[in-house]
Amino acid sequence: MTVGDGRVLTQGQVLWTPPADARERFLLGRFMGWLRSERGLDLSDYEELRRWSIADLEGFWSAVWDFFEIRAHEPYQRVLGSREMPGAEWFPGARLNYAEHMVGRDEDVDSVAVVAHSQSRDPIELTFGDLREQVARARAGLQRLGVGPGDRVVAYLPNIPETLVAFLATASLGAIWATCPPEFGVRSVLDRLGQLEPKVLLAVAGYRWGDKHIDRREQVAPVRAGLPSLEALVHVPYAGGPDDALPDAVSWDELLREQGELAFDPLPFAHPLYVLFSSGTTGLPKAIVHCHGGILIEHLKNHGFSWDLQPGDRLQWFTTTAWMMWNALVSVLLLRASIVMIDGNPVYPDVSFQWALAEKVRPTFFGLSPAFTMACRKEGLEPGRLFDLSSVRMVCEAGSPLPLEGYAWLYEQFGPDVMVNVGSGGTDVCTGIVQGVPLLPVYAGEMSTRMLGVDAEAFGPDGKPVVGELGELVIRQPMPSMPVGFWNDDDGSRYRAAYFDHYPGIWRFGDWIVFTERGSSMITGRSDATLNRGGVRLGSSEIYSVVEEHDEVLDSLVVHLEEEDELLLFVVLRPGVELDDGLRTRIDDALRNSLSPRHAPDTIVAVPAIPRTLTGKKLEVPVKRILTGAKVSEVAARDALVDPASIEPFAAFARTRAPVG
Repeated sequence: MTVGDGRVLTQGQVLWTPPADARERFLLGRFMGWLRSERGLDLSDYEELRRWSIADLEGFWSAVWDFFEIRAHEPYQRVLGSREMPGAEWFPGARLNYAEHMVGRDEDVDSVAVVAHSQSRDPIELTFGDLREQVARARAGLQRLGVGPGDRVVAYLPNIPETLVAFLATASLGAIWATCPPEFGVRSVLDRLGQLEPKVLLAVAGYRWGDKHIDRREQVAPVRAGLPSLEALVHVPYAGGPDDALPDAVSWDELLREQGELAFDPLPFAHPLYVLFSSGTTGLPKAIVHCHGGILIEHLKNHGFSWDLQPGDRLQWFTTTAWMMWNALVSVLLLRASIVMIDGNPVYPDVSFQWALAEKVRPTFFGLSPAFTMACRKEGLEPGRLFDLSSVRMVCEAGSPLPLEGYAWLYEQFGPDVMVNVGSGGTDVCTGIVQGVPLLPVYAGEMSTRMLGVDAEAFGPDGKPVVGELGELVIRQPMPSMPVGFWNDDDGSRYRAAYFDHYPGIWRFGDWIVFTERGSSMITGRSDATLNRGGVRLGSSEIYSVVEEHDEVLDSLVVHLEEEDELLLFVVLRPGVELDDGLRTRIDDALRNSLSPRHAPDTIVAVPAIPRTLTGKKLEVPVKRILTGAKVSEVAARDALVDPASIEPFAAFARTRAPVG
């Protein structure tokens, strides 16, 4: 593989190195200097800092608290009251509020906090002063509706400023937030928000998706009816026009009508902040409860030390309110930087939309998904030539593994001075586990390091750490942003089953990972979708990388059936392309030559679409279960899929393979 200047790109090749003044320029370097002057810790490099951060959890997290000047109404008694997992107790005695740290300092009131671009209305810009006023007004409005600590306020809203304002007002009162984007169907919304028995629902009546108006009034009505605990519906005007209304609703203007006090209820560190949801492809989605203190201190650490966000920076990252990236996006305000909120079709009128927007809003930090990056590459787009991207100093990729080709393409577009920061984390901890930091090089095809305070390892079959081979990603010590529990799981049984059943007292993440000798890593896929041929574990992501390099292939999914030792590859082809013997041979040869003969499929099948969750994850495990005899209704909730019909061809294929009689 070559990059734009003709150089051959290989796995692990250094693509970017920290500048000579990294210790002074980057927040992480200044933290190391602060540790030296304030704590007497002279740590020579990032790896020594990382090892200290997991060897002395209390020392590290207390240093993060002090360095970022977390404001507590009552001090903590100690950092860790208990370190047992599950059930670790962080910062007992402390009383604080996440939202108090989200509205800037007094000197920030005239600085821009939010730049919002939407296909439903004109752009909006809010300063920190504007944000403070609206949060104070929304807080007063929620209080008039009877909202107080522990109540649930939920939203059927897109990624717009009103969603942020309502979230912060909710958090300021100690109420608990959860949201679904308006593209979710009624069942998906009720499966999630219905678990929480909310008091208030905020909703839009419609929105625009590209050039199409999407009316959601017929969805809001049954959602409202399906939440019997509701005491109020708040209508957020958005799409405009005479149909932009909801019956018997409090208007957004009414909610914000009175000037309120900008106040923040002091809450225990572990007080619930919001509920995030798993994909919900089988059964009810897990309702994952995150707390004020855990999200506050973890996002300060992640966004400050890995993303290097500082006052004056700006982050652009397309997300919906369904994905934990929305929560990560808005937490940029903790660092007194600004955010770009985008709503609508992210590839309308074409794949250049986000690049053109970046030229306009001038982000310093540009977040992308590997799927979008590879789609742009496949389309032949050259954003580095077409648009002025000179404001960008860091590009971040998350959501799925980025193939080697993606690294090459990004450096072709941005040039050698931009840091490409590829990471992996998850909804469960609402942060990154492995990613880059600006004190370490960027290695082609690899994530540079483990994050500070995260005792991550790869466990082999014997439950011991391995290096240089595939293992289960585990976390051996507690993190502040681990959930305080699942909703309606009073005895903690579902929580323990989700993360701690496999290795008692150790968090099992559910990903296959390889750590190199230098500490970088590669995620190869979900461990519950393991491809194990001849005793060798294969990662699905590396297969997708090779298969989807073919111009004829738009998407793919691979499944291994152990009993038959059969590897099945399903492909979505470009319109007009047929899966003939020639294409089958080219795919087979590419996998054999690029990976190994074990990676070559026994069967290749063309399908109209690959089933994906509403957050874009491929349904590897449910498809595998269908192919081994399970009914669709047992393994996948159609309403939890981007395309409910996409699962049917797999069921039909399974029927053709079923024994007759």
